[in-house]
Amino acid sequence: MLAEMRIQGLGVIDDATLELHPGLTVITGETGAGKTMVVTGLHLLSGGRADASRVRAGAERAVVEGRFITSADSGAAAVAADAGAELDEDGSLIALRTVTADGRSRAHLGGRSVPKAVLAELSEHVLAVHGQNDQLRLLRTAEQRAVLDRFAGEPVLSVLESYQQVREEWARTVRELTERQERSRELAREADLLRHGLEEIESVAPESGEDVELVERARRLADADQLRELAGAVHQALVGDAEEATGSPGALGLIGEAQRRLSTAEDAALRELEPRVAEAAALVGDVGAELAAYLERLDADPDELARVLARQAELKQLTRKYAADIDGVLAWAEEARERLVRLDTSEEALTALAQQRDELAGKLAEHARELTAARREAAKRLSSAVTEELAGLAMPQARLEVVVQGRRTERNDPFALPVGGEVLHAGPDGTDEVELQLIAHSGAPALPIHKGASGGELSRVMLALEVVLADADTVPTLVFDEVDAGVGGRAAVEIGRRLARLARTHQVVVVTHLPQVAAYADRHLVVDKGAGAGGLTRSDVRRVADEERVVELARMLAGLESTQTGRAHAEELLATATEYKQEQLEKRKGKSGKKESKDPNG
Repeated sequence: MLAEMRIQGLGVIDDATLELHPGLTVITGETGAGKTMVVTGLHLLSGGRADASRVRAGAERAVVEGRFITSADSGAAAVAADAGAELDEDGSLIALRTVTADGRSRAHLGGRSVPKAVLAELSEHVLAVHGQNDQLRLLRTAEQRAVLDRFAGEPVLSVLESYQQVREEWARTVRELTERQERSRELAREADLLRHGLEEIESVAPESGEDVELVERARRLADADQLRELAGAVHQALVGDAEEATGSPGALGLIGEAQRRLSTAEDAALRELEPRVAEAAALVGDVGAELAAYLERLDADPDELARVLARQAELKQLTRKYAADIDGVLAWAEEARERLVRLDTSEEALTALAQQRDELAGKLAEHARELTAARREAAKRLSSAVTEELAGLAMPQARLEVVVQGRRTERNDPFALPVGGEVLHAGPDGTDEVELQLIAHSGAPALPIHKGASGGELSRVMLALEVVLADADTVPTLVFDEVDAGVGGRAAVEIGRRLARLARTHQVVVVTHLPQVAAYADRHLVVDKGAGAGGLTRSDVRRVADEERVVELARMLAGLESTQTGRAHAEELLATATEYKQEQLEKRKGKSGKKESKDPNG
């Protein structure tokens, strides 16, 4: 969740810190006080576009800093780890965005400088902002399909996973077959070059590491006389030379004499050294034997040297053409053999590939039908649930229809798939198009929501969706701006209640001008504006509670903060909201208790 947010130099806000409640936090204030700057700051923390015009007049930069509380195994922590950032010891993650007066922007996460795209990726795991502009994403077909799939859960996601696995193989086969058919002449030329290369390599028949081994052999053969002289001198120094008249014993003989003398010593301390000297004698003897074997193998053979040099020349012909060394040449040959299999443009190969494509298409079509059926079943439940929510949001006659239909193919579509007598486009997420349609009132036609809903109604549709999707939504913090646009009275109370219900499972932040909504807050923040230095408007954010909160609600009631009637109305709003939240809490505890009583062992 978002525990704390600090804003500096953004719009009319000079420097303000917002401490947010884990439940429902509302932000209120007079028109022009800077409430929207809070949402703007959240947009910046979410990796949104930086606008230099938002930097406070006279300030060098605007800075927005957010402290998120998350767990080490969360998606947010994974994003931070990929960016080289780390969580603080208390599990918090600091995100920061800076916008200079000339429009330059910088982003930081966990103390590390990161691209703003990293903040956008982070926001997918921690924060969802729903404002008038953010609702535009709900108008996209892909987003509407994602909403339905999120609501459906496992019944759709499991089938979708199976569909995607088969589609990946099917799409690869389709692309390969198309390539072979359309580029047969070009592929045939490529195949000839590959076969020529393989024949040349196979005629030489190189072995792995052979080029390295030949370099060593050639060097040894060329330097045989010098090597023999060196090895002989070392051998003589170690084991001596029995043919010499002097009978020089060498190091081995001297060590043997030392061992013999130590073994006959009367002093026990000296005799204890004898086994170690014996080990030295054994080691020197082993080295001497290996040197003798080396000298026997060493032979200055001009003919052998010529053969090695000739073999090296053959291998160099290959390494000049195909790779830097022989192991690379062998790897190229293996890749060439695999590529040749894919370049086969014979009638038999194309027929076999087409048969494989058709078999995969049959499997894919079956998964597509199952996916469509699962989505349509979920669409009915989602339509019913959202329609029920809309009834309490000043849209009593409105109905939401979630329409699932096949996505038609375009001309020359490479991913056209026959499904149940139709030819549909098989995209990565299925063959379905999902559209949210709104029936605004009884007798009205069903229209796409961007045509059938005003901005305020679209906000309420989004709120209704979020309430319905609460259990399926993994983003912990939801932000609503202008969700109460164009409503009042009983509808405003219902919006407040739904936000309070949503706050039982999520952290909810709401910018509102309605006292009926603000009354349901767990924490109430007020944006106040005043005159700053140089006559500039300066806003601050403060937390209100008890009497201050009553005064703010009374002000929101058409500016009645100075009247007894306004305060009485505000107190009544607070009492009603508190009573409702307490009832919901007791219901929740009751349900929890019933579940626990069924299984006393937990």
